[in-house]
Amino acid sequence: MLQLRPTCENCNCALPPESTQAMICSFECTFCKDCVSLLENVCPNCGGGFCQRPVRPAANRKGDNYLGKYPASSKLVHKPVDPDRHAGFAERIRAIAPENR
Repeated sequence: MLQLRPTCENCNCALPPESTQAMICSFECTFCKDCVSLLENVCPNCGGGFCQRPVRPAANRKGDNYLGKYPASSKLVHKPVDPDRHAGFAERIRAIAPENR
């Protein structure tokens, strides 16, 4: 079950469960679209790429599979990325397609 973290790890902007601006890597590191662009689609935590985070249904349309039964996380993860350090890390791998990293 995805945690649906509430903010961008880098800039700390709000990413509520219904946000279409939330991007995640395969480890569910969560960043906003603007920060993913700045990070050149390279997760600073694992080196993977990002995809848009799915939106969990707000209403119970079938089988109790909705936000009311499975709420979003309220735990903040704020780890601002050092741009210079990340640039060196991203330089080595950004040309590799995320599915081949």
